[in-house]
Amino acid sequence: MMKIVPASEPLVLLECLVAGTSHRPNLEKYEPKLKIGQSLHLTREPDSKYDDWAVQVHTAPATDPANVWLGYLPESRNETVARLLDAGRSLTARLNHKSWETDWLHLDIEVLLHE
Repeated sequence: MMKIVPASEPLVLLECLVAGTSHRPNLEKYEPKLKIGQSLHLTREPDSKYDDWAVQVHTAPATDPANVWLGYLPESRNETVARLLDAGRSLTARLNHKSWETDWLHLDIEVLLHE
């Protein structure tokens, strides 16, 4: 049976891992502060030399001094989100799961489209 989502609820566009967490400095120190269900911010990186559709995942707006850059949306799954951000749509993410796998921080998120 299909669930009808009220218009006030954001639409889940994507569920994915955050890529590149092993390349972000100091995540092992910050990880205990990450809370399941917390809101995360998405920032386009249009000038990335590695990925035309790069989307960064942050704990707060990039201009916030308390912000921590966690990584990226996976390259194989980011084009739609990047296009929506480029079009000025309101998107955020939400942390669903976190765990350490050896020295890699595994972060599962949902990308949310807001009205």
